[in-house]
Amino acid sequence: MATILNSSGQFCGNDLDDEISEFLGIQFATAERFAEPKDVLTYKDLVNAQNFGAQSPQVPGFMEEILQTKTMPVDENCLYLNVWTPRTSESSVTKLKPVLFWIHGGAYTNGTAATSWYNGASLVRRGDVVVVSINYRLGPFGFLGDNNLGTLDQISALRWVQRNISAFGGDPSNVTIFGESAGGSSVVALTASPLTTGLITKAWAMSPSLRQLRTKDQANVALEQYLNSAECKSIDELRGLTVAQMIDATAKFFVDLDNYISTFTPTVGGAGLPLDIYRASADSGIPLVVGTNHDENRLWSVFHPESLTITNDAALIFYENVFGSDAKRVWDIYSRHRDNHSLSQMVAAFQTDENFRAPAWELCETRSNGNSPSWMYWFTWCTPVFDGAFGSCHALDLPFMFDNLNASNVELFTGDNPNRQQIADHLSTEVLAFAKSGEVSWPKYETQNRSTLKIDLDTELLTDPEPELRELWTTVR
Repeated sequence: MATILNSSGQFCGNDLDDEISEFLGIQFATAERFAEPKDVLTYKDLVNAQNFGAQSPQVPGFMEEILQTKTMPVDENCLYLNVWTPRTSESSVTKLKPVLFWIHGGAYTNGTAATSWYNGASLVRRGDVVVVSINYRLGPFGFLGDNNLGTLDQISALRWVQRNISAFGGDPSNVTIFGESAGGSSVVALTASPLTTGLITKAWAMSPSLRQLRTKDQANVALEQYLNSAECKSIDELRGLTVAQMIDATAKFFVDLDNYISTFTPTVGGAGLPLDIYRASADSGIPLVVGTNHDENRLWSVFHPESLTITNDAALIFYENVFGSDAKRVWDIYSRHRDNHSLSQMVAAFQTDENFRAPAWELCETRSNGNSPSWMYWFTWCTPVFDGAFGSCHALDLPFMFDNLNASNVELFTGDNPNRQQIADHLSTEVLAFAKSGEVSWPKYETQNRSTLKIDLDTELLTDPEPELRELWTTVR
């Protein structure tokens, strides 16, 4: 049994082995429905930190099925964090260690830090760091209107780290935030927030869903749509609903929705966030690593049977919606770069760049022009499962980043070839080095050469990969 005492309280966790201790389910804040979080400053009673805390109420997606989190406890009281740290004796004098602060993804509507793929013990064992993971409010509980309550939850957790992490062996002056998908765009947003000054020193965004950072107009539209779904006339009326009623309204809201990505997401210019996230991130000077996967959108296309029977005309419509009369030329360019792709894979390739690569390019260009340290990588390893249908899809890199290839159900997603480990070794080593020194092994992203590290079985430094595709998207910004 691991025990830590500081000015905030006493925490009782688990000793995993002779090297690692974990402290799970520490409540960092409280919050009434639709209210800002209130930091927990002191703990009157012994904190039992031996089990994960409840996850935010949510409508589970298929990733929750894969990650086996669907049956985990759910509660509006969900503001819990977890800490993994090297074990040290009371008499030993140790230097405080870099902190890696993880923000889970899930489109801001589902997910939990309790996912086995996010267990921080492997990173601690590899790199002599402290790993923190957090829950935050999701869906209408966290992102209804422009209050950005889920974002404020993340910032509250960062304040807890500042106050408490030194007692767990972590250095509050060396905190690297990292996250994937919604967690990745959260990372970018937090680098831009004026409320995080002094709370974070470095950032790493995996497949950040930057198009989910919505406008106030989009937030207002989504609010009205959700109120209609819940059969309520105001947010005050929503306060009277049960959690089950809120979730039922959310599930109903998601049916036949035209623009899922801006339903419950952070609002630029809303609470805690500036209007121009990219510029504010550049102005922050916080070093940032940004990565995308080669076939992000195949994660969703594979699970939609109708994509297998899509016609050429129907596939071209996706291109026309963005490029209009120029769509056929763009289609031909993508056809050259994505040889032997099926029609559904052609759509996924286009959407991958639309949703992930193009925003990442724009972000890194803005930061480069502002002389803010930035690096870019491209994860291209393809999983062999389902006869390779997923390619290098969204979320595939997660167990590699945490060096958790042995976690539950990972093999269903990645296969079991032992050569996977060399990719995990590389990716986890890079993030650990970045947490310690603020540097990685490849050159910064600058508009002169656009250096990009290709991460695969054979890692390679690329200069401006696929410039023809990149230049297409500069015309639609």
